[in-house]
Amino acid sequence: MQKRMKLGVIGLFLLALSAASFASEMDKFDTGKREFMNRCAVCHGPSGKGDDGAIDILKTTPTDLTTLSKRNGGTFPYERVYSVIDGRLVVKGHGSREMPVWGQDYNLETAKAEEHFGAMPYSMEMYVRSRILALLDYLYRIQKK
Repeated sequence: MQKRMKLGVIGLFLLALSAASFASEMDKFDTGKREFMNRCAVCHGPSGKGDDGAIDILKTTPTDLTTLSKRNGGTFPYERVYSVIDGRLVVKGHGSREMPVWGQDYNLETAKAEEHFGAMPYSMEMYVRSRILALLDYLYRIQKK
């Protein structure tokens, strides 16, 4: 009986370890999270709360992105956030409309879709939109309940 219990505990440990490994592998395929970590986390912090990034060197305190829904009456403001990301809505901390901090990353003329699609035909507009929508999805998922 003792041996069975030990084997069961070892089995559970190995299962938990493989689940954790699988979860970290899945993060590699989370385009929205990757966009956030590469473009937004430097200022808003990895948690999106605005208290963990380059806050010491910024003139404006970054917004807590986990409270966007809460501050909008419980509804995630998709259109407004999309406009901030693509540069149509100017946010003081992001820079000018022509050159947001990461503006070149979401610009139709300079986005490098060929890195992901190779020689396959692609639409630059669709590529840029898909990156923004993936980022929006991630921001939606990190909202405080």
